Amino acid sequence: MDVRKVAKLAHLEITDDEVALYTPQMAEIVKYVEQLNELETVDFEPMLGGLTDEGAATETDRADVVRPSFSQEEALSEAPAAVAGHFQVPKVL
Repeated sequence: MDVRKVAKLAHLEITDDEVALYTPQMAEIVKYVEQLNELETVDFEPMLGGLTDEGAATETDRADVVRPSFSQEEALSEAPAAVAGHFQVPKVL
């Protein structure tokens, strides 16, 4: 595993010491993930994000039923900060 290449793809600057530290760790991660190749998957239907290969939706385990929920006032009553009926969160940008 080329740690420098992974760091470059992730737009990370990495020192020689970090390369030495992360190289064996990443090798162990890859080795662990490769164990999945040993699993027998012939009898399992492939799924992609809840869709079959043909794009049809898969069945869910339970019915989608509307249930009572919190009112806006109840939800905001536990918020650390609320403004004009909305949760107030710190600015990101």
